[in-house]
This record gives sequence, C-alpha cells and structure tokens, in this order.
Amino acid sequence: MNYQAKLKSQFTRLSPRLLTHGALATLVATSVVTVGLTSTVKAALEDSPKIVVDEVWQIVNNEFVGRNFDQASWQRKRQELLSRDYSSQAEAYKAIRQALRDLGDPYTRFLDPKEFEELTSQTTGELSGIGVRLTLDEATNVLTVVDPVDNSPAKAAGIQAGDRILQIDGQPTALMTVEQASELIRGEQGTDITLQLNRPGRGLFEVTLTRAQVEVPVLHSSLKQEGEVKVGYLKLDEFSSHAAEQMRKAIDRLEGEGVNAFVLDLRGNPGGLLFSSVDIARMWMETGTIVRTVDRKGGDRSYSANRTALTNLPLVVLVDGYSASASEILAGALKDNGRAVIVGSRTFGKGTVQSVHSLSDRSGLAVTISRYYPPSGVNISQNGITPDVPLDLTGDQVRLLRSNPSLWGTSRDPQYRQAISVLQSNVGRQPVLPPSLLPAPLSSRQDGKPAID
Repeated sequence: MNYQAKLKSQFTRLSPRLLTHGALATLVATSVVTVGLTSTVKAALEDSPKIVVDEVWQIVNNEFVGRNFDQASWQRKRQELLSRDYSSQAEAYKAIRQALRDLGDPYTRFLDPKEFEELTSQTTGELSGIGVRLTLDEATNVLTVVDPVDNSPAKAAGIQAGDRILQIDGQPTALMTVEQASELIRGEQGTDITLQLNRPGRGLFEVTLTRAQVEVPVLHSSLKQEGEVKVGYLKLDEFSSHAAEQMRKAIDRLEGEGVNAFVLDLRGNPGGLLFSSVDIARMWMETGTIVRTVDRKGGDRSYSANRTALTNLPLVVLVDGYSASASEILAGALKDNGRAVIVGSRTFGKGTVQSVHSLSDRSGLAVTISRYYPPSGVNISQNGITPDVPLDLTGDQVRLLRSNPSLWGTSRDPQYRQAISVLQSNVGRQPVLPPSLLPAPLSSRQDGKPAID
C-alpha cells in the first residue's frame, strides 16, 4: 500500500469522519498562484489541455527538489509532453501523472479539480457543509451522528449525538458508506439540504439546513483524573490552518482547570501545514530550534521557539507509524529539546516539504520544494523518529482500538497508559525525566495476553 492510501486508510479507521480527508504532506501553504506563460506560448495553448501540462512542467522545473533530478532530462520531457495532442483534460491529466511518477517522488503529485478542492478544505480547516461528524453504528450499521460541530448549521438546528440519519434529500442512507453520505451532505455554501432523522424518544423528524463554511475541529481535548494527577489529553488529527488556534484555546482552558500535566496524541496524524507545526511547537517550547529546511539551491532556513510558551508542565507525546510529516516535525522538536517524552511506535519517516499550486483549470499540483531536519540533524526520511519509550501495540490491541475509537486515550489504550505512567513519575519534578528514571514499558501481562481487557 502506498503512502497516500496507507495514511488515508488509517486516518479513516482511527476516528469518525468529519466530512473531509486527511492531509497527506507537510505543506508550506496552499498557494493560489498560477505559473505565468509568455504571451506567445499562452496564445498557442489557449483553450488547450496543453496549458495545464506546461504549467505543471514549469512549476517542477522551477521548484522541485529531488536527489536525482536531471534538469536536462526534464527539458526534453517538456518537448515530449507538448508535442502530443490531447483530446481531453483527462488525457492530459494522465500524461502529467506519468511524468511526475518518473520523478521518483511520491509526494510530488497532481490533483484533479475535485482532489484539489478537498485538499484545500483540509489545509484551510474549513468546509462547506452542515458540520457533523458521522459514523456507522457498529450494532445496527446505521449512519449516526457522532456530534455536531460548534457554530455550525447542524448545531444551530438542534441535531444531537446519536441521531440516526435515514435519508439525505430523499435518498435512503441504508446502504451508504460514511464517505458516500459525506459527498451528499457537502455542497455549495448557501444551498439547502433536508435530512430525515430518527432520535430515541422522539422518533422520525425532518430538518432542513442551509450549508455554510464550517471550521473543522481537528483537536479534541479533555481533562482526565489519573490517580492524583490531572491530565490534559489533546488528540490532534491534523495540522490545518486552524490547528494552532484550537491548540492555544485548549491549553489555556486546561490550565485554567488546574491541569498538572499533558498528553499530546499525534497517533494517526498524517501531517498538514509546516507553519502550523512550528506555531504549536512554540506553545510548548520557550527556547530552542524547532526545524531546519534546505531547498535545492542549498538555502537553509531555521525555525526556533520565541519565548512564547504557554506552559512548562510535564508533557508526553504519543506517536505511531502513521504519525507523519508535520507530526514528525513537532515530535522531533519536543524530543530533541528535552521538552517531552515520546512514547509509542517509530513514526512514518517523511522528511520533505511540499508547496501547493492551483492551476488554470482548478486542478492543482503539490511539489516537493525542500527537505527538513529536526534539531538533531538526523535525516527523518525512511527512518522516522524513535520514541524515548518504545511501545508497539499487538495485532489484537490495534484491532480493538480501531473498532472502538472511543477507547483511544483511556485505560484500555496501552500507549496512553504508558504515557500516564511516565507523567505520574514526573509530576512535581523537572518537566522531563531523564531516560534512566522512566518507567519500564507496559507491553503485556505476564501470561503473554494483550494488555487490553
């Protein structure tokens, strides 16, 4: 399974869908800049699929970073691509994708207009819809509301967690997947949608809602009493443009509730915006380097903490093999600066940054423009970040957690239990324990059975 399919599949299983898809790269921004063409070339390509082909070629030629990138060969590729006749946009898209595959970089990729719109919604942290998280009820296989999003049409209409959606604009949902239902619910801002719902104690009823731009909550936080320690649990799904704002509010709220320590859960987080990860790192770190990027011309840029940390309370970060990209930037910065103890499995291992361009026909291109390195200087690509306290889940544990997302961050989650063990040893001491004082990993019972009851 390739990187994109692997992360998208895992992200879908780890948490209920919020009518959006997981971000799949470390992005510097979502650009809306279309590459300019000379007037002669533009006139020759007017209303031709070739104009998008040439836009893609120019972006790659100007920005792409690849260890074995041969610019002379890429010049020849342009002549080859523009010498063809394309009968449709779809045929041009196929040629573009093949040319990009030849670069040997899985993160430089073309997105058709629908894919580009989805990625834009993902990175901006907003979508046009009604603002509900959906799941299929395990017992009944009925499309069910997990919860409505704050400040959304669904919340304003009184839709509640547990409501069952039976029809969407007259179409029965009985055989729909969550993704299929999401496609019907999303739509242009200002348009109406009618849902038939069933609520225990109320029965059948209909609600008509007007779609609006909704901020996607990518952070889920709660205060947990673990023995004598009040733990702020923060589950970050991705690094959207609103992630830092949501993180700041959550930290401030938990500090006000008298929290003693934090667990930041980055498991299953496939990444997102580079600047979002830097902003969040600054909330935890008072000083120190966060990340360094190097472009193809050797340009070296370093991002550092700026004495704006919100807290110095003990922190444990949970990671796994699906923590990638911006997740690795944040985890690497906190680990290398001694600000947090990292618990879990080795991370995915993606050490490149992409920029995103919109093209003239509303399609898009993500292109690798630089490599990044944590403060230690270790090359993350293919290697990932090794936790301070390694703890892999067994197959049975993974299956149970995937089938019961509500168990993440509870006593039935072995990696979370390990994080709590670290914190209980740490509260009242320095912000981070030296490795020699860390508790031994909790892996399984002495009888060898999984440590999930």
